[in-house]
Amino acid sequence: MCASKLSDILQRYSVPFAAGVLITVSLLAILPEAVHQKGEFAFFVMFVAFFGAYLFERFLTNIHHHNEGFHGKANQSSAVLVVLGDTIHNFIDGITIAVSFMVSPGLGLITAISTFLHEVPHEISDFGILLKAGWKKIHVFAVNIISSLFTIIGAFLMYYLSPEQEFVGAMLAVSAGIFLYLGAVDFLPEVQVNVVNSKLRTLAPMLLGVGLMLAVIAAVPHSHDMDNGYGHHLESISHHEEEDSHGESF
Repeated sequence: MCASKLSDILQRYSVPFAAGVLITVSLLAILPEAVHQKGEFAFFVMFVAFFGAYLFERFLTNIHHHNEGFHGKANQSSAVLVVLGDTIHNFIDGITIAVSFMVSPGLGLITAISTFLHEVPHEISDFGILLKAGWKKIHVFAVNIISSLFTIIGAFLMYYLSPEQEFVGAMLAVSAGIFLYLGAVDFLPEVQVNVVNSKLRTLAPMLLGVGLMLAVIAAVPHSHDMDNGYGHHLESISHHEEEDSHGESF
């Protein structure tokens, strides 16, 4: 199967699937946890992040390039922007996954799964853009590996900083806004375009993405369900420190 044909298949089926995944996880998994951590102010943070993502793509560089792939025009300038956008996106993904795991392993698992699922059309399309810009395959693979490392850097940065509960809640709200933007603005319009020609063949993957994440969210316990969220973890540490200080005083 040629690369162009593979790109067509991925765009037709994985893009609507990713739209369903991102919108569901944003509104039903990440946002509720952000509100649980930070209160109603999380809605405002999510609002700012949503429009911030739009302004970033409008004036700087696209976070996703799934609608260009092997068929869009590409040159060295666009290739650099693709790599830059991909690197920033990977760094944000790392932060999102890390703060999600800080809240609860369940939310971290849900976020990691959704991140992996929506990265498939993104990476394939970026690969096609870089090839059209004249890059060699070995260089494309090398750059993608380096760019992917920023996911790990973002995650370890959060663990190293050990942020307070307020900051974790804010970052979850930011992540919810970005995920909602990607799903509703970047991915969902592609579903509308393809529905005209493919009908249920395009809607089915989107509904599959929604159903899959609903099942995962229902099956995986959250921090407020287990009472072992990040806030509870911080309280436990504080309690132990107080006990230690009392013990030392005697």
